[in-house]
Amino acid sequence: MIPGSIYKSREREAEIQALYDEALDGLGLPYESLTVGTRAGDTHVLAAGQENAPPVLFLPGGNLLNPTCLRWFSPLAADHRLYAPDLVGQPGRSSQTRSSPKDDGHAFWVEDVLDGLGLWRVPLLGLSYGAGLAIRTLGLAPERVSRAALVSPAAVAAGRIPRMLFDVAVPMLLYRLRPTREYLLRAARPILTEPEDLAVRQLGAIYRYVRLDTGLPRMATEEELRGFREPVAVFASEDDVFRCLWGCRHVPARAALDGVNDYLREFFTRPDLA
Repeated sequence: MIPGSIYKSREREAEIQALYDEALDGLGLPYESLTVGTRAGDTHVLAAGQENAPPVLFLPGGNLLNPTCLRWFSPLAADHRLYAPDLVGQPGRSSQTRSSPKDDGHAFWVEDVLDGLGLWRVPLLGLSYGAGLAIRTLGLAPERVSRAALVSPAAVAAGRIPRMLFDVAVPMLLYRLRPTREYLLRAARPILTEPEDLAVRQLGAIYRYVRLDTGLPRMATEEELRGFREPVAVFASEDDVFRCLWGCRHVPARAALDGVNDYLREFFTRPDLA
Protein backbone atom coordinates (compact mmCIF):
# COMPACT_ATOMS: atom_id res chain seq x y z
CA MET A 1 0.00 0.00 0.00
CA ILE A 2 1.32 3.46 -0.96
CA PRO A 3 0.91 5.92 1.95
CA GLY A 4 -1.66 8.57 1.08
CA SER A 5 -2.54 6.90 -2.22
CA ILE A 6 -5.85 5.46 -3.36
CA TYR A 7 -3.89 2.75 -5.22
CA LYS A 8 -2.71 -0.48 -3.62
CA SER A 9 0.72 -0.35 -5.27
CA ARG A 10 2.60 1.64 -7.89
CA GLU A 11 2.32 -1.30 -10.31
CA ARG A 12 -1.46 -1.29 -9.87
CA GLU A 13 -1.58 2.46 -10.40
CA ALA A 14 0.35 1.99 -13.65
CA GLU A 15 -2.25 -0.55 -14.80
CA ILE A 16 -5.06 1.92 -14.16
CA GLN A 17 -3.17 4.61 -16.05
CA ALA A 18 -2.72 2.24 -19.01
CA LEU A 19 -6.50 1.74 -19.05
CA TYR A 20 -6.91 5.52 -18.95
CA ASP A 21 -4.68 5.85 -22.04
CA GLU A 22 -6.72 3.15 -23.77
CA ALA A 23 -9.92 5.03 -22.93
CA LEU A 24 -8.44 8.24 -24.35
CA ASP A 25 -7.57 6.39 -27.58
CA GLY A 26 -11.21 5.27 -27.81
CA LEU A 27 -12.72 8.66 -26.98
CA GLY A 28 -13.43 9.37 -30.64
CA LEU A 29 -12.99 13.12 -30.21
CA PRO A 30 -10.09 15.54 -30.51
CA TYR A 31 -9.32 16.71 -27.00
CA GLU A 32 -6.98 18.81 -24.92
CA SER A 33 -5.56 17.93 -21.52
CA LEU A 34 -5.63 20.82 -19.07
CA THR A 35 -4.59 21.17 -15.43
CA VAL A 36 -6.21 23.59 -13.01
CA GLY A 37 -5.34 24.22 -9.38
CA THR A 38 -8.00 23.70 -6.71
CA ARG A 39 -8.09 23.65 -2.93
CA ALA A 40 -8.12 19.82 -3.22
CA GLY A 41 -4.99 19.82 -5.39
CA ASP A 42 -4.28 19.80 -9.11
CA THR A 43 -7.18 18.66 -11.27
CA HIS A 44 -6.79 17.15 -14.72
CA VAL A 45 -9.46 18.25 -17.21
CA LEU A 46 -10.32 16.89 -20.65
CA ALA A 47 -11.65 19.55 -23.03
CA ALA A 48 -13.43 18.48 -26.23
CA GLY A 49 -15.38 20.38 -28.87
CA GLN A 50 -14.77 23.73 -30.53
CA GLU A 51 -12.99 26.12 -28.19
CA ASN A 52 -15.45 28.97 -28.88
CA ALA A 53 -18.56 26.80 -28.50
CA PRO A 54 -20.87 27.24 -25.47
CA PRO A 55 -19.29 25.44 -22.48
CA VAL A 56 -20.72 22.55 -20.46
CA LEU A 57 -19.04 21.15 -17.36
CA PHE A 58 -19.33 17.34 -17.28
CA LEU A 59 -18.84 15.56 -13.95
CA PRO A 60 -18.21 11.82 -14.51
CA GLY A 61 -19.22 8.85 -12.42
CA GLY A 62 -17.12 7.26 -9.70
CA ASN A 63 -15.20 3.99 -10.11
CA LEU A 64 -15.03 4.41 -13.88
CA LEU A 65 -12.47 6.46 -15.79
CA ASN A 66 -13.37 9.95 -16.98
CA PRO A 67 -12.71 9.46 -20.73
CA THR A 68 -15.00 6.43 -20.82
CA CYS A 69 -17.81 8.38 -19.14
CA LEU A 70 -17.18 11.35 -21.44
CA ARG A 71 -17.42 9.11 -24.54
CA TRP A 72 -21.00 8.23 -23.63
CA PHE A 73 -21.89 11.92 -24.04
CA SER A 74 -19.54 12.69 -26.95
CA PRO A 75 -22.38 13.76 -29.34
CA LEU A 76 -22.73 16.93 -27.26
CA ALA A 77 -19.29 18.05 -28.49
CA ALA A 78 -20.87 18.86 -31.86
CA ASP A 79 -22.48 21.94 -30.31
CA HIS A 80 -20.60 22.54 -27.06
CA ARG A 81 -17.17 22.79 -25.52
CA LEU A 82 -17.19 19.93 -23.01
CA TYR A 83 -14.96 20.27 -19.96
CA ALA A 84 -14.61 16.99 -18.06
CA PRO A 85 -12.48 17.02 -14.90
CA ASP A 86 -11.14 13.78 -13.43
CA LEU A 87 -12.78 13.66 -10.02
CA VAL A 88 -10.34 14.24 -7.17
CA GLY A 89 -9.98 11.18 -4.96
CA GLN A 90 -11.08 8.87 -7.81
CA PRO A 91 -8.96 6.85 -10.26
CA GLY A 92 -7.61 9.14 -12.94
CA ARG A 93 -5.09 11.96 -13.18
CA SER A 94 -6.29 14.44 -10.59
CA SER A 95 -5.21 14.82 -6.98
CA GLN A 96 -6.01 11.79 -4.81
CA THR A 97 -7.44 13.98 -2.03
CA ARG A 98 -10.77 12.66 -0.76
CA SER A 99 -13.47 14.73 0.86
CA SER A 100 -15.93 13.66 3.50
CA PRO A 101 -19.53 13.89 2.25
CA LYS A 102 -20.25 15.92 5.40
CA ASP A 103 -17.97 18.82 4.57
CA ASP A 104 -19.02 19.29 0.91
CA GLY A 105 -15.41 19.68 -0.18
CA HIS A 106 -16.22 18.30 -3.62
CA ALA A 107 -18.84 20.99 -4.21
CA PHE A 108 -16.32 23.70 -3.39
CA TRP A 109 -13.93 21.84 -5.70
CA VAL A 110 -16.42 22.29 -8.57
CA GLU A 111 -16.31 26.03 -7.96
CA ASP A 112 -12.51 25.93 -8.06
CA VAL A 113 -12.56 24.01 -11.34
CA LEU A 114 -14.87 26.61 -12.88
CA ASP A 115 -12.58 29.38 -11.64
CA GLY A 116 -9.52 27.60 -13.02
CA LEU A 117 -11.17 27.25 -16.43
CA GLY A 118 -12.26 30.89 -16.45
CA LEU A 119 -15.95 29.95 -16.45
CA TRP A 120 -18.58 31.74 -14.38
CA ARG A 121 -22.10 30.44 -15.05
CA VAL A 122 -22.44 27.26 -17.11
CA PRO A 123 -24.66 24.20 -17.52
CA LEU A 124 -23.67 21.16 -15.47
CA LEU A 125 -24.01 17.58 -16.70
CA GLY A 126 -23.43 14.90 -14.09
CA LEU A 127 -23.40 11.11 -14.23
CA SER A 128 -24.03 9.09 -11.05
CA TYR A 129 -21.50 10.29 -8.44
CA GLY A 130 -20.81 13.33 -10.62
CA ALA A 131 -24.53 14.13 -10.69
CA GLY A 132 -24.49 14.01 -6.90
CA LEU A 133 -21.68 16.58 -6.90
CA ALA A 134 -23.67 18.69 -9.36
CA ILE A 135 -26.63 18.68 -6.95
CA ARG A 136 -24.41 19.78 -4.06
CA THR A 137 -23.17 22.63 -6.29
CA LEU A 138 -26.75 23.71 -7.07
CA GLY A 139 -27.26 24.15 -3.34
CA LEU A 140 -23.96 25.76 -2.42
CA ALA A 141 -23.27 27.93 -5.48
CA PRO A 142 -26.50 28.29 -7.50
CA GLU A 143 -25.19 31.43 -9.17
CA ARG A 144 -22.53 29.36 -10.98
CA VAL A 145 -25.02 27.04 -12.75
CA SER A 146 -27.32 28.05 -15.62
CA ARG A 147 -29.12 24.68 -15.80
CA ALA A 148 -28.34 21.08 -14.92
CA ALA A 149 -28.79 17.60 -16.36
CA LEU A 150 -28.51 14.62 -14.01
CA VAL A 151 -28.12 11.06 -15.29
CA SER A 152 -28.60 8.20 -12.78
CA PRO A 153 -27.93 10.74 -10.03
CA ALA A 154 -26.57 10.09 -6.58
CA ALA A 155 -27.93 12.20 -3.69
CA VAL A 156 -31.55 12.05 -4.85
CA ALA A 157 -32.91 8.79 -3.45
CA ALA A 158 -31.37 5.71 -1.88
CA GLY A 159 -32.01 2.13 -2.89
CA ARG A 160 -32.70 -0.67 -0.46
CA ILE A 161 -29.52 -1.60 1.40
CA PRO A 162 -30.11 -5.39 1.33
CA ARG A 163 -30.56 -5.32 -2.44
CA MET A 164 -27.43 -3.18 -2.93
CA LEU A 165 -25.41 -5.59 -0.80
CA PHE A 166 -26.73 -8.65 -2.61
CA ASP A 167 -26.54 -7.26 -6.16
CA VAL A 168 -23.38 -5.15 -5.94
CA ALA A 169 -21.20 -5.80 -2.89
CA VAL A 170 -21.35 -9.60 -2.93
CA PRO A 171 -20.40 -9.98 -6.64
CA MET A 172 -17.61 -7.44 -6.15
CA LEU A 173 -16.18 -9.35 -3.19
CA LEU A 174 -16.47 -12.66 -5.01
CA TYR A 175 -14.58 -11.16 -7.95
CA ARG A 176 -11.84 -9.91 -5.65
CA LEU A 177 -11.49 -13.39 -4.16
CA ARG A 178 -11.62 -15.14 -7.52
CA PRO A 179 -10.82 -12.70 -10.36
CA THR A 180 -12.19 -14.67 -13.30
CA ARG A 181 -14.01 -13.30 -16.33
CA GLU A 182 -17.24 -14.93 -15.16
CA TYR A 183 -17.12 -13.25 -11.76
CA LEU A 184 -16.11 -9.94 -13.34
CA LEU A 185 -19.19 -9.97 -15.57
CA ARG A 186 -21.36 -10.77 -12.56
CA ALA A 187 -19.87 -7.78 -10.74
CA ALA A 188 -20.38 -5.50 -13.75
CA ARG A 189 -23.96 -6.59 -14.47
CA PRO A 190 -25.68 -4.33 -11.89
CA ILE A 191 -23.68 -1.32 -13.09
CA LEU A 192 -23.56 -1.60 -16.89
CA THR A 193 -26.69 -2.25 -18.92
CA GLU A 194 -24.44 -3.20 -21.84
CA PRO A 195 -21.14 -4.70 -20.57
CA GLU A 196 -18.77 -3.13 -23.10
CA ASP A 197 -15.30 -4.59 -22.78
CA LEU A 198 -13.30 -1.50 -21.82
CA ALA A 199 -15.73 -0.37 -19.14
CA VAL A 200 -15.88 -3.91 -17.72
CA ARG A 201 -12.09 -4.13 -17.53
CA GLN A 202 -11.89 -0.71 -15.89
CA LEU A 203 -14.43 -1.71 -13.29
CA GLY A 204 -12.55 -4.94 -12.57
CA ALA A 205 -9.19 -3.19 -12.21
CA ILE A 206 -10.64 -0.49 -9.97
CA TYR A 207 -12.40 -3.06 -7.77
CA ARG A 208 -9.11 -4.94 -7.31
CA TYR A 209 -6.44 -2.24 -7.31
CA VAL A 210 -8.03 0.84 -5.73
CA ARG A 211 -9.11 1.63 -2.18
CA LEU A 212 -12.71 2.38 -3.04
CA ASP A 213 -14.33 5.60 -1.89
CA THR A 214 -17.40 4.48 0.05
CA GLY A 215 -18.69 7.98 0.79
CA LEU A 216 -21.38 9.24 -1.59
CA PRO A 217 -22.41 12.89 -1.85
CA ARG A 218 -25.00 13.41 0.86
CA MET A 219 -28.68 13.71 0.07
CA ALA A 220 -29.90 17.11 -1.02
CA THR A 221 -32.80 18.72 0.83
CA GLU A 222 -35.52 20.97 -0.50
CA GLU A 223 -34.28 23.79 1.71
CA GLU A 224 -30.72 23.53 0.35
CA LEU A 225 -31.92 23.67 -3.24
CA ARG A 226 -34.43 26.48 -2.74
CA GLY A 227 -32.03 29.06 -4.15
CA PHE A 228 -31.67 27.28 -7.49
CA ARG A 229 -34.50 28.17 -9.86
CA GLU A 230 -33.12 27.13 -13.25
CA PRO A 231 -34.23 24.14 -15.37
CA VAL A 232 -33.08 20.67 -14.32
CA ALA A 233 -33.38 17.51 -16.46
CA VAL A 234 -33.22 14.18 -14.64
CA PHE A 235 -32.71 10.82 -16.38
CA ALA A 236 -33.23 7.88 -14.02
CA SER A 237 -33.05 4.17 -14.84
CA GLU A 238 -35.87 1.85 -13.80
CA ASP A 239 -33.58 -1.04 -12.86
CA ASP A 240 -30.92 0.99 -11.05
CA VAL A 241 -29.93 -0.97 -7.95
CA PHE A 242 -28.51 2.11 -6.24
CA ARG A 243 -31.65 4.23 -6.22
CA CYS A 244 -35.41 3.95 -5.89
CA LEU A 245 -36.05 5.45 -9.33
CA TRP A 246 -38.17 3.99 -12.02
CA GLY A 247 -35.40 -0.70 -18.06
CA CYS A 248 -31.78 0.32 -17.93
CA ARG A 249 -29.35 -0.39 -15.14
CA HIS A 250 -27.10 2.20 -13.53
CA VAL A 251 -25.21 3.15 -16.72
CA PRO A 252 -27.90 3.24 -19.43
CA ALA A 253 -27.78 1.34 -22.73
CA ARG A 254 -26.30 2.97 -25.83
CA ALA A 255 -29.73 3.50 -27.39
CA ALA A 256 -30.98 5.16 -24.22
CA LEU A 257 -27.89 7.39 -24.07
CA ASP A 258 -28.50 8.38 -27.71
CA GLY A 259 -31.93 9.64 -26.66
CA VAL A 260 -30.46 11.47 -23.67
CA ASN A 261 -27.87 13.17 -25.86
CA ASP A 262 -30.48 14.18 -28.45
CA TYR A 263 -32.53 15.83 -25.73
CA LEU A 264 -29.55 17.51 -24.09
CA ARG A 265 -28.31 19.06 -27.35
CA GLU A 266 -31.49 21.15 -27.28
CA PHE A 267 -31.78 21.46 -23.51
CA PHE A 268 -28.37 23.14 -23.23
CA THR A 269 -28.95 25.55 -26.13
CA ARG A 270 -32.66 26.50 -26.09
CA PRO A 271 -33.56 28.82 -23.21
CA ASP A 272 -37.24 28.09 -23.74
CA LEU A 273 -36.79 24.32 -23.23
CA ALA A 274 -37.20 23.26 -19.63
